[in-house]
Amino acid sequence: MVLKYLIPLSFLLLLISFWNRNDLSDDMVVVNELKEEPTQKKIDKSAFSVNVNKVDYEIQPMFDYELYGLVVSYELHDGNYNLHKRWNDHLNIADYCVVWDKSAFTKHLPKINFWNGQFTCNISTKDMQAWESFDPTQLSNNHLISDEKYIRKKLRKIKIGDQIRISGWLSSYKNLNSGGTRGTSITREDEGNGACETIYVKEVSILRHYNSIWRKLMYLSLLVFIVSLVIYLKAPHKARNH
Repeated sequence: MVLKYLIPLSFLLLLISFWNRNDLSDDMVVVNELKEEPTQKKIDKSAFSVNVNKVDYEIQPMFDYELYGLVVSYELHDGNYNLHKRWNDHLNIADYCVVWDKSAFTKHLPKINFWNGQFTCNISTKDMQAWESFDPTQLSNNHLISDEKYIRKKLRKIKIGDQIRISGWLSSYKNLNSGGTRGTSITREDEGNGACETIYVKEVSILRHYNSIWRKLMYLSLLVFIVSLVIYLKAPHKARNH
């Protein structure tokens, strides 16, 4: 009798918690490293070639770069879909939109909406106080590129709310098969087309995972739903008399 109610209730809770799983909390603990601005240093390094999914690319490093940030939005890429397929771009594994300094520490951050397009990070809010507390120069959308399997695997594990450190090179790169190229921003104060940082990632780490109450409820409700459903299906049922 209990299962009759537990199954639909756990499924409903699963849907609600899944929908809200990426909501940021206003009491989220932010590590002190995120007070740091991204750092970059001009370097003189020759271009080098890499191969990903049987496609050759030439990468031209321009600056040493280190970034501490709170992930507010992201888009994983697969070279077999959308414009990445059209451009045959398997090198760009993901775009991560991050904030730092006061924009990461403001209690009004949860009232701002962030979302990624294929190549952009977008923001909006109806809360004027939240908008005034936010500094758009403390946000960057990062095109992350790497040919290293372990780096690509680690990047795919990053989720919204995670606090991360990324170091590598601000770079431009070229598809040697098709000739397509992509550059990089070298300042945090630009906007619009070309304002994203393209980073050849050498190191990546998650300083603090984000585990909200909604994510805990999502996993708990999923477990309850599956266990309840299995018990229900394995339980003996009375045959109906006709």
